Amino acid sequence: MSRASRTTIKRYLGSFSVAVVGIALMVVIVARGPVTEPEDSGVRAPLVRFVEVRPGPVRLTVAAHGVVLPKTESRLVSEVSGRVVSVADSMVSGGFFKRDDVLVTIDRVDYELALEQARARLASARSELAQARRAFARQDRLTATDSVSISNRDEAENRQLLAEAHVREATAQELRAERDLERTRIVAPYDGRVRSESVDPGQFVNRGETVANLYSVDIAEVRLPVHDEDLAFLPVPLGGAFDAAARLTVVLRARFAGREHEWHGRIVRTEGEIDPGTRMVKMIAEVQRPYDQPAGKPPLTVGLFVDAEIEGREVGNAVVLPRAALQSEGHVHVVEADDRLAVRAVEVLRLLGEEAYVLGLRTGERVSLTRLPGAVDGLTVRTAGNGGAPAEVP
Repeated sequence: MSRASRTTIKRYLGSFSVAVVGIALMVVIVARGPVTEPEDSGVRAPLVRFVEVRPGPVRLTVAAHGVVLPKTESRLVSEVSGRVVSVADSMVSGGFFKRDDVLVTIDRVDYELALEQARARLASARSELAQARRAFARQDRLTATDSVSISNRDEAENRQLLAEAHVREATAQELRAERDLERTRIVAPYDGRVRSESVDPGQFVNRGETVANLYSVDIAEVRLPVHDEDLAFLPVPLGGAFDAAARLTVVLRARFAGREHEWHGRIVRTEGEIDPGTRMVKMIAEVQRPYDQPAGKPPLTVGLFVDAEIEGREVGNAVVLPRAALQSEGHVHVVEADDRLAVRAVEVLRLLGEEAYVLGLRTGERVSLTRLPGAVDGLTVRTAGNGGAPAEVP
């Protein structure tokens, strides 16, 4: 072998040796280097709170407020003129009275004299009538025998008719005198209370003059403005009075003497017109005997401002949820048994304050109270426990 050939072989062997040594070093470095482990990305399933639902019948209600007013209010007017001789003790502002109580008495002497005069005129007219009837009967008999002329009979008949008219006139005058005498005693037209009075003993009053303003205490009324949208929850006709079966129960509440009190009444009618500015209808609530209350409970006084809760129609298989449970318009998130979300469409009957009345849920389903924008069916979640008592009929 030539010298050149030996040199070439040595050169190739040296390069091969260097390559082998490099590969061996790389294997050692890889075997002894740090082990790469997978890292946690930090993305975890969202945490949600839920409420377990129990559908059932729900009574819808409508809230309103108003002022207590008397059903009947009137002016007490003197129907005769004269001097006031007495005034009842109840004739003061706020005083109570009973039907037919004598509230004011006017001097009766002049009216007693007028009644006697009327009776005297009636007696005289009756005497004239009796005489005229006898004269006509005599003239009628004579005319039948041709003893007197027909003109004499006609004149006697005319005097009889005139006497009968005088009797009717005198009778009417007697009745008027009797009525005027009765009207000297001004009596209460109903059980009521005095709002204001303007009469005192010794005062002279004229016919038609107002002596007091009164209102009845048998029934109190409250005008309750209700939005026309809320009428959908109240099964009542628009306009006119309701029959007994259609009258709705209403609970009136007010704070009086530092305490909360409530009274129960009935919706009896609507005023039949919608206010064009507020879009409200006024419903009339009545409370019977508002001043006859049990011991310890104040009367439903005229002028008291009250909050009202009107009982509406009943809906079956409904659920009352916190308003936060509505994820979007008409949808909620139901947490399935495997802790995955299901987007459920529900019918929202009503939104009232922080509550939502909905249909379309089943007993025992868990409804998420945590808002998850953009959540889709099948999203895995973690639950933080029941967010409260089971959502059911309040």
